[in-house]
Order: sequence, then structure tokens, then C-alpha cells
Amino acid sequence: HYAGLEEAVYRNIQACKELAQTTRTAYGPNGMNKMVINHLEKLFVTNDAATILRELEVQHPAAKMLVMASHMQEQEVGDGTNFVLVFAGVLLELAEDLLRMGLSVSEVSSIVIEGYEKACKKALEILPDLVCCSAKNLRDVEEVASLLHTPVMSKQYGNEGFLAKLIAQACVSILPDSGHFNVDNIRVCKIVGAGISASSVLHGMVFKKETEGDVTSVKDAKIAVYSCPFDGMITETKGTVLIKNAEELMNFSKGEENLMDLQVKAIADSGANVVVTGGKVADMALHYANKYNLMLVRLNSKWDLRRLCKTVGATALPRLTPPTLEEMGHCHSVYLSEVGDTQVVVFKHEKEDGAISTILIRGSTDNLMDDIERAVDDGVNTFKVLTRDKRLVPGGGATEIELAKQITSYGETCPGLDQYAIKKFAEAFESIPRALAENSGVKANEVISKLYAVHQEGKKNVGFDIEAEAAAVKDMLEAGVLDTYLGKFWGIKLATNAAVTVLRVDQIIMAKPAGGPKPPSGKKDWDEDQND
Repeated sequence: HYAGLEEAVYRNIQACKELAQTTRTAYGPNGMNKMVINHLEKLFVTNDAATILRELEVQHPAAKMLVMASHMQEQEVGDGTNFVLVFAGVLLELAEDLLRMGLSVSEVSSIVIEGYEKACKKALEILPDLVCCSAKNLRDVEEVASLLHTPVMSKQYGNEGFLAKLIAQACVSILPDSGHFNVDNIRVCKIVGAGISASSVLHGMVFKKETEGDVTSVKDAKIAVYSCPFDGMITETKGTVLIKNAEELMNFSKGEENLMDLQVKAIADSGANVVVTGGKVADMALHYANKYNLMLVRLNSKWDLRRLCKTVGATALPRLTPPTLEEMGHCHSVYLSEVGDTQVVVFKHEKEDGAISTILIRGSTDNLMDDIERAVDDGVNTFKVLTRDKRLVPGGGATEIELAKQITSYGETCPGLDQYAIKKFAEAFESIPRALAENSGVKANEVISKLYAVHQEGKKNVGFDIEAEAAAVKDMLEAGVLDTYLGKFWGIKLATNAAVTVLRVDQIIMAKPAGGPKPPSGKKDWDEDQND
């Protein structure tokens, strides 16, 4: 019976190891891309662990635990999802080594779990001492760009300098005085063509749409937003009109025209000069909008409509009524522009608290632009983390090796069997520089021995140099390779929680529908006596 239980634990660990191995080769700037085809047959080419996991349909319940931990990291920090997976996978792999040494499942739950939790607590105590610097001024574009290099580099190696500066400009331009930064206020608009270097930042919103009417540019725009179609009112019930002669027919259509004229004139008289509608635009309404010089923009997406209302400070009206001053939105200018051969409508804002910035991404293929968008998301999320906590730790495996060194020393001072688990926890930290080295085509053992040698001398900020051809190390603070303190803090915490949760499980019980013969289908009244 116990052998059966141990078999279940091994299977859980095996499933988690396989999942971690999938994303491990995608770790770091030199990580390989994965080609993922989801259930809708949509193709993703990326090395972003969050995207890979979102599109994979993980069936195994234990492996799902790691996926959930990774999703929590995505929600909490917005980056570092791969760190959580790789670290949790290695923790489970090393727990399996302890199992193979002869520990029973009941001992694993007490010794390994207790040791891992002690080591995790100690790691989070040591982490503040490893902080090498803090962000000084989040309104300085140059400084922010240098801090965003590392998260962008892991997704877009080679373009990190250019993209980090774009993201920094967008983030700094809309950072409110209160300091409460909202990630949703950075929009991304992707237009095929040109190259990455043609990407730019616009203060305001950009939609891949054309204007409906003749007016294509308005300065000092007063915007009326309608969630209904820009059309005459239609009665809910059908009505029949009996027309006896030509004059009545003329009057009938004239009445409809006059009504539409009055409605559009009332909107124009209220002071509005731009109308944004969420539905179709009738030809007659379009004619009168042109007559009264109203710029007409149609947005099919409810989400875009809401976002625009938030940007310009408008209220979406459900009926074609003239807006009051409070219901109207304002922005500096609205104009139709052309990017490549794509028409775009730009709602441009002058600097204002709570406004929205748009990063206009150019690229040769949709897949490439999707990957750049993911790099932008990581950069924006890192900026948000820095507004919460400005502390930074060295990247490139420097923090992990220092933690491994100090936790190994701590494990040696612990009496009892849990010291084995604490040492294994320290060993798990080596997986990060190991993954970076392997993905860069360098001998991992050589890199780790060099890192330990340098850290023994007290140089805490030295990490693996991915740009060197051989196994080389350099100071990460000088190189500008920095990770956020919060990203590491939550990564270690969530990975340990996930690994411990998997180790606590000794059986997986699946609820299945009950067996037994099924009643024959297709025959009506099959159970009644045939003779009746």
C-alpha cells in the first residue's frame, strides 16, 4: 500500500518536472522560443512563460498547482513567471532525491516540507540585505529606461535599449502626482509594416479606424460618446402606415429627415464637435453630421468605448440625446492619420493626470509584434512594481548564488534531519544561473563554481555574463542587470508554496461518472410491455 502512495508522489513530481523543463529552456535572454498551437489552432511563437502556460492545456492536477503559482506571480508582479516554474520544478526534483535516499512519504511531509519552509523564511530574511540599489527618480526617463532593460531584454534581446526607452517615455508621461500608476493606462496599437525601430509613443489613444464623415481633424475637441447606433429611433413594435397619395409619401420621408436634422442639430448646438458611436451610422445621420461639421468615429468594441470615455472624461449615452457639459469629454485634438498604409484615428491629449499613452508598435509579422507587446507588458508591470517598492537586487544569477551560499551555511547550523532539506533548497537556487548558462551554450558547472568562488570573497553583486563567449562573470550593478526586489520576493514565496503543496499530496482521487449499463437510446417507451 505504501509503495502505491510513493508511486503517486513520484508521478506528481514527474509531471511537475516535465512542465518546468518545458519553460526552463526559454529562460533568460538566450532562451529558445516555443511554438505553441492552442485549442483554437492559433499559433504563438514566444519564450514568455506566462503565455506558454496560458495557451497550454495542462491536465495533470499536480502540474496545475505550478501553473496556478505562476499565474499568481503574473497577477502580483507581472513578470518572473518562468522563475517560479523553474525554481518550483527543481525543488520537487531535489525532494525526489531525498525520497530515493530512503525517506518514506510520511517522513517527506514532515522533514522535507518543514525544511523547505524554514529555508524559504530564511531566504526572505536574507533578501533585503542583497539589495544593491534603489530607483531614485521615477520621473526621469533615462533612469527608468535603464531599470527596464533587464525585463525587456529577456523577451527582446538586442532591442532592449530602444524598447525600454519607449516604455519609459510612455510610463513617465502618465505617472500621476499621487504615484498610483495604472497598467491599463498604457495601450498598445500594432500596425504591420516598417520595423521595430519605427515604433513610437503617442500621448492619448490610437484606433485602427477611419472616420465616417468628411471632417478628419478637430482641434480642442468636445466629444459626445454614444453606446447606441447613430441613427433615428426605431419603435419596438411594427407599425403599418397607409399612404394614399404621393404628397403623403413625400411628407412621410420629410418628417423622418426633419426629426434626424433636429437631433443632430441639437448635438451640434450643445457644443460637441466630435461624435463617437458604438453602433452603425445611418446614411441620413451621416449627411446631417457633415452638414453641421461634426467629426464621426465609430468604435465597435465596448471595451474601447469605455476606455475612451475614461481617457477623455465623457459619459457614454444610451440614446441620441444632446450631451450636457458634464457628459461631454475633452481632449486637445482628434485627427485622422496614416501609419504605413493603415488609417488611424488619434485622440491626442496634452499632459494631464490620469491620461492614457499609446505605444505604436511596428513590425514585419503579427507574431513578432505580439512578442514585442508581451515585452512591453513586462516593462510596464516592472514600472508599476517600482512605484510600489523602489528596491533592486542584482540579476544574472548573482542574488540566487548569494542566497544559496548563505542558506547552505544556515543549514549546517540546524540540528535534525531537516538540514538535508534546507541544503537542497539552497542547491535549488543554482538552477537559475545554470539555466542561463545552458541556454547561452556555456558549461554550467564551470559558471557556478566561478560564481561561488567570487561570492566567497564577499562580492555579492557578481553574476553570470551572458555576453561573454566562455564561462565568465561580471558585476551586475555596473552592467545594469537588475531585478526588482518584489519580483524575487514573491517568486521565492510562491514557488516554495507550490512545491510544498504538491509534496503534501499522496493520492489523487478523480470523480468519475458511475458505471453500469446505459439504457438503450433511440427507442421510446423501451421498458413498457410490448403486448399492451
